[in-house]
Amino acid sequence: MDPDRRALAAVAQGDERALRELYDRHAGAVLRLLRRLTSDAGTAEEIMQESWLAVWRSAGTFRGASSVRGWILGVARRQAHNRLRRAGPATVALDGEEGPDPADAGADVEAEVLAAAGHREILAAIGALPRRHREVVHLALVEELPYPEIAEVLGIPVGTVKSRMSKARARLAGALRRGLVS
Repeated sequence: MDPDRRALAAVAQGDERALRELYDRHAGAVLRLLRRLTSDAGTAEEIMQESWLAVWRSAGTFRGASSVRGWILGVARRQAHNRLRRAGPATVALDGEEGPDPADAGADVEAEVLAAAGHREILAAIGALPRRHREVVHLALVEELPYPEIAEVLGIPVGTVKSRMSKARARLAGALRRGLVS
Protein backbone atom coordinates (compact mmCIF):
# COMPACT_ATOMS: atom_id res chain seq x y z
CA MET A 1 0.00 0.00 0.00
CA ASP A 2 1.14 3.55 -0.82
CA PRO A 3 2.67 5.26 2.28
CA ASP A 4 0.29 8.21 1.94
CA ARG A 5 -2.76 5.95 1.79
CA ARG A 6 -1.49 4.00 4.77
CA ALA A 7 -0.90 7.22 6.71
CA LEU A 8 -4.35 8.59 5.83
CA ALA A 9 -5.97 5.33 6.95
CA ALA A 10 -4.07 5.66 10.25
CA VAL A 11 -5.27 9.28 10.57
CA ALA A 12 -8.83 8.01 10.15
CA GLN A 13 -8.15 5.78 13.18
CA GLY A 14 -6.92 8.76 15.23
CA ASP A 15 -3.14 8.43 14.74
CA GLU A 16 -1.63 11.89 15.25
CA ARG A 17 1.84 10.77 14.12
CA ALA A 18 0.38 9.74 10.78
CA LEU A 19 -1.16 13.20 10.42
CA ARG A 20 2.26 14.73 11.13
CA GLU A 21 3.76 12.45 8.48
CA LEU A 22 1.24 13.65 5.89
CA TYR A 23 1.74 17.24 7.00
CA ASP A 24 5.51 16.96 6.58
CA ARG A 25 5.07 15.59 3.04
CA HIS A 26 2.30 17.84 1.77
CA ALA A 27 2.17 21.08 3.80
CA GLY A 28 4.35 22.91 1.27
CA ALA A 29 2.00 22.08 -1.58
CA VAL A 30 -1.04 23.06 0.51
CA LEU A 31 0.48 26.40 1.45
CA ARG A 32 1.49 27.16 -2.16
CA LEU A 33 -2.07 26.47 -3.28
CA LEU A 34 -3.58 28.61 -0.52
CA ARG A 35 -1.24 31.51 -1.24
CA ARG A 36 -2.42 31.41 -4.83
CA LEU A 37 -6.05 31.47 -3.72
CA THR A 38 -5.67 34.39 -1.32
CA SER A 39 -3.42 37.42 -1.48
CA ASP A 40 -2.84 37.57 2.28
CA ALA A 41 -0.13 35.31 3.74
CA GLY A 42 -1.75 35.38 7.20
CA THR A 43 -5.09 34.27 5.81
CA ALA A 44 -3.36 31.50 3.86
CA GLU A 45 -1.72 30.28 7.09
CA GLU A 46 -5.07 30.31 8.93
CA ILE A 47 -6.78 28.43 6.13
CA MET A 48 -3.92 25.95 6.14
CA GLN A 49 -4.56 25.20 9.83
CA GLU A 50 -8.28 24.81 9.11
CA SER A 51 -7.43 22.53 6.19
CA TRP A 52 -5.33 20.16 8.28
CA LEU A 53 -8.05 20.08 10.92
CA ALA A 54 -10.50 19.15 8.15
CA VAL A 55 -8.10 16.42 6.96
CA TRP A 56 -8.01 15.08 10.54
CA ARG A 57 -11.80 15.10 10.81
CA SER A 58 -12.60 13.72 7.36
CA ALA A 59 -9.78 11.23 6.73
CA GLY A 60 -12.30 8.40 6.92
CA THR A 61 -14.18 9.80 3.91
CA PHE A 62 -11.28 9.32 1.50
CA ARG A 63 -12.62 7.12 -1.31
CA GLY A 64 -9.30 6.40 -2.99
CA ALA A 65 -10.34 7.76 -6.38
CA SER A 66 -7.28 10.05 -6.45
CA SER A 67 -3.93 10.34 -4.76
CA VAL A 68 -3.86 11.38 -1.12
CA ARG A 69 -2.04 14.56 -2.19
CA GLY A 70 -4.83 15.41 -4.62
CA TRP A 71 -7.45 14.74 -1.95
CA ILE A 72 -5.63 16.92 0.60
CA LEU A 73 -5.32 19.75 -1.92
CA GLY A 74 -9.04 19.44 -2.64
CA VAL A 75 -9.80 19.69 1.09
CA ALA A 76 -7.60 22.80 1.32
CA ARG A 77 -9.21 24.40 -1.71
CA ARG A 78 -12.70 23.83 -0.28
CA GLN A 79 -11.61 25.30 3.06
CA ALA A 80 -10.24 28.36 1.26
CA HIS A 81 -13.41 28.84 -0.75
CA ASN A 82 -15.55 28.48 2.38
CA ARG A 83 -13.44 31.05 4.23
CA LEU A 84 -13.31 33.49 1.34
CA ARG A 85 -17.05 33.14 0.74
CA ARG A 86 -17.72 34.08 4.39
CA ALA A 87 -15.33 37.03 4.12
CA GLY A 88 -17.50 38.88 1.62
CA PRO A 89 -18.80 38.88 -1.91
CA ALA A 90 -16.40 37.47 -4.45
CA THR A 91 -15.69 39.29 -7.68
CA VAL A 92 -15.18 37.37 -10.85
CA ALA A 93 -13.17 38.66 -13.77
CA LEU A 94 -14.95 37.85 -17.01
CA ASP A 95 -12.68 37.45 -19.96
CA GLY A 96 -15.33 36.59 -22.53
CA GLU A 97 -14.05 33.08 -23.24
CA GLU A 98 -17.02 30.99 -22.23
CA GLY A 99 -17.73 29.69 -25.75
CA PRO A 100 -16.52 26.43 -27.26
CA ASP A 101 -12.79 25.86 -27.46
CA PRO A 102 -11.08 26.32 -30.82
CA ALA A 103 -8.83 23.60 -32.18
CA ASP A 104 -5.29 23.73 -30.79
CA ALA A 105 -3.54 24.28 -34.13
CA GLY A 106 -0.64 26.28 -32.70
CA ALA A 107 0.64 23.81 -30.12
CA ASP A 108 4.05 23.47 -31.81
CA VAL A 109 4.50 27.23 -32.10
CA GLU A 110 3.43 27.64 -28.47
CA ALA A 111 6.00 25.10 -27.32
CA GLU A 112 8.76 26.93 -29.22
CA VAL A 113 7.80 30.31 -27.74
CA LEU A 114 7.58 28.90 -24.21
CA ALA A 115 10.99 27.24 -24.59
CA ALA A 116 12.59 30.51 -25.77
CA ALA A 117 11.16 32.66 -22.98
CA GLY A 118 13.00 33.35 -19.76
CA HIS A 119 11.84 32.28 -16.28
CA ARG A 120 10.86 35.81 -15.21
CA GLU A 121 8.80 36.36 -18.34
CA ILE A 122 7.01 33.03 -17.91
CA LEU A 123 6.14 33.81 -14.27
CA ALA A 124 4.83 37.24 -15.25
CA ALA A 125 2.73 35.74 -18.05
CA ILE A 126 1.32 33.08 -15.69
CA GLY A 127 0.47 35.80 -13.16
CA ALA A 128 -1.51 37.63 -15.85
CA LEU A 129 -3.69 34.59 -16.61
CA PRO A 130 -7.29 34.53 -15.36
CA ARG A 131 -7.54 32.79 -11.98
CA ARG A 132 -9.17 29.60 -13.31
CA HIS A 133 -6.31 29.14 -15.78
CA ARG A 134 -3.62 29.97 -13.19
CA GLU A 135 -5.04 27.31 -10.87
CA VAL A 136 -4.80 24.61 -13.52
CA VAL A 137 -1.29 25.65 -14.57
CA HIS A 138 -0.11 25.71 -10.96
CA LEU A 139 -1.53 22.29 -10.14
CA ALA A 140 -0.18 20.76 -13.36
CA LEU A 141 3.27 22.32 -13.47
CA VAL A 142 4.15 23.11 -9.86
CA GLU A 143 2.33 20.34 -8.00
CA GLU A 144 2.72 17.94 -10.94
CA LEU A 145 -0.76 16.52 -10.56
CA PRO A 146 -2.28 14.57 -13.47
CA TYR A 147 -5.42 16.00 -15.05
CA PRO A 148 -7.87 13.65 -13.26
CA GLU A 149 -6.49 14.75 -9.88
CA ILE A 150 -6.59 18.42 -10.89
CA ALA A 151 -10.23 17.86 -11.81
CA GLU A 152 -10.93 16.42 -8.37
CA VAL A 153 -9.09 19.25 -6.57
CA LEU A 154 -10.98 21.91 -8.52
CA GLY A 155 -14.30 20.06 -8.61
CA ILE A 156 -14.56 20.25 -12.39
CA PRO A 157 -14.63 17.67 -15.21
CA VAL A 158 -11.33 16.44 -16.69
CA GLY A 159 -12.36 17.92 -20.05
CA THR A 160 -12.59 21.34 -18.45
CA VAL A 161 -9.09 20.91 -17.01
CA LYS A 162 -7.81 20.09 -20.49
CA SER A 163 -9.65 23.04 -21.99
CA ARG A 164 -8.32 25.46 -19.38
CA MET A 165 -4.79 24.16 -19.81
CA SER A 166 -5.03 24.54 -23.57
CA LYS A 167 -6.32 28.11 -23.23
CA ALA A 168 -3.60 28.89 -20.68
CA ARG A 169 -0.90 27.56 -23.02
CA ALA A 170 -2.25 29.66 -25.88
CA ARG A 171 -2.43 32.80 -23.73
CA LEU A 172 1.06 32.21 -22.35
CA ALA A 173 2.50 31.66 -25.81
CA GLY A 174 0.79 34.80 -27.12
CA ALA A 175 1.97 36.93 -24.21
CA LEU A 176 5.51 35.57 -24.44
CA ARG A 177 5.59 35.89 -28.23
CA ARG A 178 4.65 39.58 -27.90
CA GLY A 179 7.34 39.99 -25.24
CA LEU A 180 10.03 38.34 -27.35
CA VAL A 181 9.16 40.30 -30.49
CA SER A 182 9.07 43.72 -28.78
